[in-house]
Amino acid sequence: VLSGCGVYDGTEIHEASAVLVHLSRGGAEVHMYAPDVPQMHVIDHSKGQPAEAESRNVLVESARIARGKIASLAKLTTADHDAVIFPGGFGAAKNLSTFAVDGKDCKVNREVERVLKDFHKAGKPIGLCCISPVLAAKVLSGAEVTVGHEEEEGGKWPYAGTAGAIKELGAKHCVKEVTISFPDNFHGERPHKMSAFSLTPFHEAHVDTKNKVVTTPAFMCETELHNIFDGIGAMVKNVLKLTGK
Repeated sequence: VLSGCGVYDGTEIHEASAVLVHLSRGGAEVHMYAPDVPQMHVIDHSKGQPAEAESRNVLVESARIARGKIASLAKLTTADHDAVIFPGGFGAAKNLSTFAVDGKDCKVNREVERVLKDFHKAGKPIGLCCISPVLAAKVLSGAEVTVGHEEEEGGKWPYAGTAGAIKELGAKHCVKEVTISFPDNFHGERPHKMSAFSLTPFHEAHVDTKNKVVTTPAFMCETELHNIFDGIGAMVKNVLKLTGK
């Protein structure tokens, strides 16, 4: 489910591409959707400022990422799909909800809320990354999600305050990294039975097994692009695993 095209007023394009690549690698058949509504506003990404007197449609802009193969979110049904994934970008907080303006008092787009509730009720997995976990936090009471860390840590986690808002929404926030590297002399417990000599980073996603909600921080963290890509891969892999197919 997309929210436009561009990090500051729509879907984060690198995140959407990462989701699509990992879904393709996992053998999934993908259908893309977006709400047919006006954007909250249009941002001139070269200046980081609103483009006055300009308006765009979320579905039309999302079609750029989908290469034209996209439908209105109103047509998305659980019967036709095994899982749903929401990339991040400020569009999730501006066009899919009002979180960017209203924080914990935000409202979620009616179709987005319907989709989240329908997939949850059907016991089908929901994947979200970056800022989009706020949608699940608002709609699915008691869900467990991550947006990374809860402190800025010198600018590494510039949106750390989101974790507090998630708690205020009634969800549980779980602190996670985008990636963890283990040195040769590490003697602690290694995820997934890592070799004692492995230097391969471990990419984190939080899996709420009860609600089948899978989240990963992505660009909530200031880190290299390949780490974002691989962290999203961990989220997609867990979503696909939860489908049982």
